[in-house]
Order: sequence, then C-alpha cells, then structure tokens
Amino acid sequence: MSDIKRVVLAYSGGLDTSVIAKWLETERGLEVVTFTADLGQGEEIEPAREKARAMGIPDKHIYIEDVREEFVRDYVFPMMRANARYEGDYLLGTSIARPLISKRLVEIAHETGADAIAHGATGKGNDQVRFELSAYALDPDIKVIAPWREWDLTSRSALIAWAEAHQIAVPKDKRGEAPFSTDANLLHTSSEGKVLEDPWEETPDYVFSRTVSPLEAPDEPEYVEIGFEKGDGVSLNGEAMSPATLLAALNELGRKHGIGRLDLVENRFVGMKSRGMYETPGGTIYAVAHRGIEQVTLDRGAAHLKDELMPRYAELIYNGFWFSPEREMLQAAVDLSQEKVNGTVRLMLYKGAAHLVGRKSPNSLYSEAHVTFEDDAGAYDQQDAGGFIKLNALRLRLLAARDRKRN
Repeated sequence: MSDIKRVVLAYSGGLDTSVIAKWLETERGLEVVTFTADLGQGEEIEPAREKARAMGIPDKHIYIEDVREEFVRDYVFPMMRANARYEGDYLLGTSIARPLISKRLVEIAHETGADAIAHGATGKGNDQVRFELSAYALDPDIKVIAPWREWDLTSRSALIAWAEAHQIAVPKDKRGEAPFSTDANLLHTSSEGKVLEDPWEETPDYVFSRTVSPLEAPDEPEYVEIGFEKGDGVSLNGEAMSPATLLAALNELGRKHGIGRLDLVENRFVGMKSRGMYETPGGTIYAVAHRGIEQVTLDRGAAHLKDELMPRYAELIYNGFWFSPEREMLQAAVDLSQEKVNGTVRLMLYKGAAHLVGRKSPNSLYSEAHVTFEDDAGAYDQQDAGGFIKLNALRLRLLAARDRKRN
C-alpha cells in the first residue's frame, strides 16, 4: 500500500480513533480525512470536529453528518420488513449500521481523491468484516487500512502511553481498563467484554444505559398504536412521523417500560462465540407491531415463505453482506410481500414487554364470517373438510398399509 497518499477514517472522536488518526499520519505518512456519522447514538458529535482540528486536520477534510433519517429509512426499516433476527433473537442493531458508514466512507474517498479508507474495528470482531465487505462491494479498487491488525498497541496502557507521547488528550475516564465496551445508534446499544465475558454472571445494573429495569418500570400499562403503510411504520397514536422520529419516540416508550433487553451468546462470523448485552427498546416494540400487522394482511403462503427466508436474510446482514446480490434478491421478495401490509396495531407496554392486543387493516384477510363459532350463513361448508382430509391422508394411509403388510 505504498502508493496511498490520503485516507478517510471512520472517526468517533474517541481515544481509539484519535490515536488511529495520528498513527496514520505519523507512522504511515498519510493525509487523513475524518468522517463522523450521527446515527442517533445519543452523544454530541460536534466535539469530534474540535478534536480533529486539534490534530491538525483541516476543516475541508472533516466530515460530520446527520444520517439518522437515511439510517432508519434505507437500512433499519427494510430489515424490519423481513422481521430479521440473527439466531432467533438479535435485532442486528450494530450490524445494520455498518453498511451506511462504509458507503459514506467510500463516497467521501471519491469526493476527496483519497486512495483508502480506515476503521477502528479489531481483528477479533465482526465489524472489520462488515466494513470491508461493504467497501469492496461498492468500490473493488478501494484500499482498506485496519490499524488494529497492524500495530503493536495491544493493550489499553500501551494505547494511552502512545497517545500521551503524541500530545493526544486522554480523558480521565479512559485511563485504566474499561469495564466493558459499547456501541450505540438510534436502533440499539450493545455492551461487550470485561464484566460481561463470563456468560454465567448476571449483567450488572450499571451496564444498562437505555432502559430502566423492568422491575422499576411503571405499575400501570400504557397502550400505543402504530400505523403502517407498505410494511413501514408511519405514525404513532395517530400522529404522522418520519422513520427516525418514530423510532426515537418508540425508544423513549421502551426506555420508560424497560423493554428491549437481550442477554445473548452469539456465534461471530470469525468463528468464536461472544456474549453481549443488547438494548433495543424502540426496535423491539416496532418488531412486535410489524409482525402483528402482517398477521392480518399476509397470505399464509407468503407469511410462511418469509419466515423461511428470514434466517438467511438475517445472517447476510450479520456477516456483512448487505450489498450482496443475494441480500438484494431477498429484499425484492420481502418488499413485494409488503405491498398490502397497511393498517394499525395496538400494543400494551408493561414491565419489560410489548404485548400485541389489537390489529386492523383495510387490506385484512381475516374473515370473521369464516371463523365464527356461530352460524356462518353459508360462508364455509364444513362438509368440504372431509374430502380435504382424505386427499391429504392418502399418502399416509398408503404408507401405513405397506408397513402393516411387512409386519
């Protein structure tokens, strides 16, 4: 990579990426461009500008962007249409943010004439794969620098010592070993490492940052209604909202009622198991609501096929293949299924859970006339069931008759 002159760094403004920015300059001799994305992580991101300036990066090479609406509209909502959950539980909060960050890194590289992009993901995790697969899918010639796979700063103390030697300010709370690491965006917060590494030990209360304990949540339930159009949420309690605004409002409801905590031991793409604590308050409520509106609007065949496709779709996102043709093929099928997924869902939020209690749709396939226990006025001829059962039983009867002869 000796021909690289300029690099675009995914920059949070934190200690790790500040060290990376200076390392790229001093050790690799590169001109650094920084990109900081506001994904709704709940932290002020403007300080990243001052930190980048303090390291000598000119304003024209400091990119700070609010991408919350794009994140929810173009990534979270399409994923939610598929009801995606990795290994049955994980709502993919970290995974789904990486393609957007990678896309902007590549775009900014093109805008600024940079030869490469860089990220702060370690060599043990999934994020390095997600960042790089996405980047290569968008630009096959892009170069990628991953300092954690190259340098010898293998401990927290070594990182801090290097920072101090290069006049990088080290906040007091960054000295010593961090009790756990976190990643956050508008969809979720993940916590991993240190105090969470023993899967037998219960997560300490101080790890949680986005939800109250279900034990301390209100003693009275709260009812909410979410409106859907073509599989996407468009309103809360009758008030029209943009994608990001809706998710933010649901996050506040989830926080209040202690909804969305998940303690998970998952299988990383790189081969190891890891234990994480995830908080996805609004996303958990939204996921329950979306399945609820599909219950009355999707045909059985379409609904069951979607459920069969979902694990594959979720795995593609988890493993970093958002920009792959197979994910796009599955998305096309999912999106087609959502054409008539319109209506309103009513939920009861209470003590850590979102309970589906009502759903209605102008496109509902639910027919009370067919399922009633009262007189159906000829809507359904029960005698038809006899022939239906005999035809479906034919192969089973033939098998049983054959086996009886053998005995």
